[in-house]
Amino acid sequence: MLVTMKSILEKANEDNYGIMAMNSVNMEMIRAALMAAEEEYSPFIIQIGPMQMKNLGHSEEIVPMVQELSDRLKIPVALNLDHCGDLDIIIKCIKAGFTNVMFDGSNLPYQENIEKTRIVVSYAHANGVSVEAELGHVGQAVDNDDSKLDLYTDPKQAIDFVKATQVDALAVAIGTAHGNYPKGRIPKIDFQRLQELKKVLKMPLVLHGGSGSGDENISKAVKYGINKVNVATDAFKCAKSCITASLNKQPDLDYIHLCMSVETGLKHFVKSYIHILNSFNRYTFSQEFKDNCTE
Repeated sequence: MLVTMKSILEKANEDNYGIMAMNSVNMEMIRAALMAAEEEYSPFIIQIGPMQMKNLGHSEEIVPMVQELSDRLKIPVALNLDHCGDLDIIIKCIKAGFTNVMFDGSNLPYQENIEKTRIVVSYAHANGVSVEAELGHVGQAVDNDDSKLDLYTDPKQAIDFVKATQVDALAVAIGTAHGNYPKGRIPKIDFQRLQELKKVLKMPLVLHGGSGSGDENISKAVKYGINKVNVATDAFKCAKSCITASLNKQPDLDYIHLCMSVETGLKHFVKSYIHILNSFNRYTFSQEFKDNCTE
């Protein structure tokens, strides 16, 4: 079932677990993720960014696909527009059926970030859609942005930001970055800052740049308050490695079986991540039955 990201993250926040949000650009990625989540009784977030939509995963095809697959499942699924600073695109995606949008004003001056985030929140909430925003700035691993302390989220400023904007989830900068880290390097996460942010905000927090951060870091981040972990680079790597491995084993393998190998590999990848985030067995038949009886 397709729901707002807010409804999924609120439960994760209450019960202290994380939810995987995987950037997905085609049928194989979406189906692998949702089938894995269904089998693990885990909520899930499918997301896609503006450039990914422009290059391959057009919203006109992605939205109906996610809606159709979600309707077959018992688990809650959210469809999130990832990292968008264009208000026109945000409005278009809300009208198209996205259940959450992430307005990224982290590169803007603080007051401008607040003002534009408030506009997005006002429009989204009026249309039954939840909103994620970013404070601080989760930059690029190639630029070593994960180690630049001036980009990290300030807890005191975060209180003011959330109060002023009424966002439903906040992406925080605590030592991770997007893309590939230099070979052999795992980011150093500021867990003390994360704990302080969770203590003062008491709301769903989001970790961007989950790829390459290491299982131990991710698990610990969830323990200290992260409820949504964004995964893009590692998912795309997994898909590519499935194709490479299949062709190395069978050079004449046809396209259909290559697609099947990607879907199978991604399904295993997602299941593993779900266990790292401790989101498995959150939505069982008995729990659903119990919830329905109390409505």
